[in-house]
Formats: sequence, C-alpha cells, structure tokens
Amino acid sequence: MANTFYDPGARRAAKVKDLFAVIARRYDLINDLQSFGLHRRWKRKVVRMARVRHGDRVLDLCCGTGDLACGTAAQGADVIALDFSEAMLQVGRARRRKACLRSGPKHMGPGIAVRAAESEHLLPRLSFVQGDAELLPFRDNSFDVVTVGYGLRNLADWRKGLTEMARVARPGARLLVLDFAKPDNALWRSLYFGYLRLFVPLLGRVFCGNADAYAYILESLAHYPAQHGVAAQMRELGLARVEIISLLGGVMSVNYGERT
Repeated sequence: MANTFYDPGARRAAKVKDLFAVIARRYDLINDLQSFGLHRRWKRKVVRMARVRHGDRVLDLCCGTGDLACGTAAQGADVIALDFSEAMLQVGRARRRKACLRSGPKHMGPGIAVRAAESEHLLPRLSFVQGDAELLPFRDNSFDVVTVGYGLRNLADWRKGLTEMARVARPGARLLVLDFAKPDNALWRSLYFGYLRLFVPLLGRVFCGNADAYAYILESLAHYPAQHGVAAQMRELGLARVEIISLLGGVMSVNYGERT
C-alpha cells in the first residue's frame, strides 16, 4: 500500500510539505523517542566535525526546528537555517531563544557548550528563512560550512540538493550530511528495517494521530541510495576528503566532504 506522504514524481515536494505540517509540533519529541535520544549525540558529532570557527558563515539546509543551526551558532558562527516548511520554521523560530540557551552540556555536549549567561549574543547570529534547498537563494562561494540533517533524503532531487550545497560552499568549506542509512550487514539491516516498519509508525499514530507520517521514513529510505550513494555523488562533484562515518552499525551516517 502506497504511503500517503511519499510521491516519487512531480508531487514530491508538496507531499513532503504536507508531512511536516502534520508532524511539526511533535517533531522533537518523536525524534527523542524513536532514536532513544541518540539523535542529539549524532548532531553533536556533526557540529564537531564541522570544525566551526568564530565568524564562519554556516548554512543549515532542511533545518527543521534548528538543532544543528543552534549547535553551530554556539561556536560563534553566523548561521542561516533554511527550510521550505513554514510549519517547521514556526516551531524553530518560537524555540530559537530557548534552544540556543540550552546549547549547553546537556544538549550539545563538551567542547561546544556555552553558559546561558553568555549565549544572548548568539541569538542575532541565527536566522530562520524559508527557501528551496534545490534552488538556493545564495551566491556561489558564500559559506564556510554547509550542513543538512535528515533532509537530503526528502528532496525531489537529492543530487540537485547536494550540487547546490557544493555551489554555495567556499573553497575549503566543509559539507556534512546526516541521515538515515542502510547498514551493510544484512541481518542488522533487516532488524533495523523491521523497527522502522513496525515501531516507528506506531509512534506516529500515538503522538501525531497518523501512522503514515512515520511509515514515510522507511518508504523514503527505500528509494534513497543512502550513505554510499551520497559519497559517490560527493566524489562526482569533485569534493575532497570524502568519507562515510557510520553510526550505530550503519543505521545512521554522516557523509563528509570538502570543497576544493
């Protein structure tokens, strides 16, 4: 049976927008539940790998409610958090102050924490804007770091999104993609897909009143080349130091590359 929110064709973007309108209010809660809180650790890793320096310009695509954006802003970067879902941006803007003030040890971990009393100056460094990740409204060579967390898989053309990431990145910029992956081990992959098929949609039904909203994850992953496909495309785009960092046996991954 086809998923309500997945369309492989021209309606892909509209369907994904409908999906996030449904889940926006409970997005953070269900992320915590379905990953047992591990998504926070994985996002901390992305921020560390970005090696953000004070004054760097960072673009966080498909930003959702802004976890990665707040993490890089906490390092002193000037961050633009972009998403095409107004429902998600509304949640992100509403929690911006609280999220940044909470970018301390509990949420963003050692080495990238700031004291609450010192974090007021971070707020102007972070702005949420609506935009299309496949047609970015920025000039070439504009950013020192470009990140996307759980978003590339949702684009109608993920290759175009990755190409746009490379286009707006400056020479030497770091590009990082965090997303659901496909474990190389067949048994672990089967168990993981079973979890996505059975348990995660149950969370969607209980907390969003819509099982399809989270059954979408497995459906979209089935049509996505995941970590190895992204790494191959990064090399095709001429990025340097391309690597795959597997998380939890490959259920998640970080793809890393540097603009030459």
